[in-house]
Amino acid sequence: MVTSFAAKVYERCSQIPKGKVSTYGAIARALDSSPRAVGQALRCNPFAPNVPCHRVVSSDGRIGGFMGGTSGKEIERKIGLLRKENVIVEQGSIVEFNKILHLFS
Repeated sequence: MVTSFAAKVYERCSQIPKGKVSTYGAIARALDSSPRAVGQALRCNPFAPNVPCHRVVSSDGRIGGFMGGTSGKEIERKIGLLRKENVIVEQGSIVEFNKILHLFS
């Protein structure tokens, strides 16, 4: 079962266009919540990759976590999904992060 908060997080996440990324903090500000709460909701995302939580990264452009993991296969999968969308990732960070950052109005 998806909570109403998680549904709102997934809705915002679905608004991030291919080739762009957003941050846990940006989603949190849009929902008047905390980045940690957003991360917890995304950690349990049963709709990935259709709800593209792989497009959500840390506020400094680092990859962050994916599907409950912070290293290994999960992160490699996140990087792979981003690269398929022409997002350049080097040494665990998004290249030209500010140019592809999606913020919510």
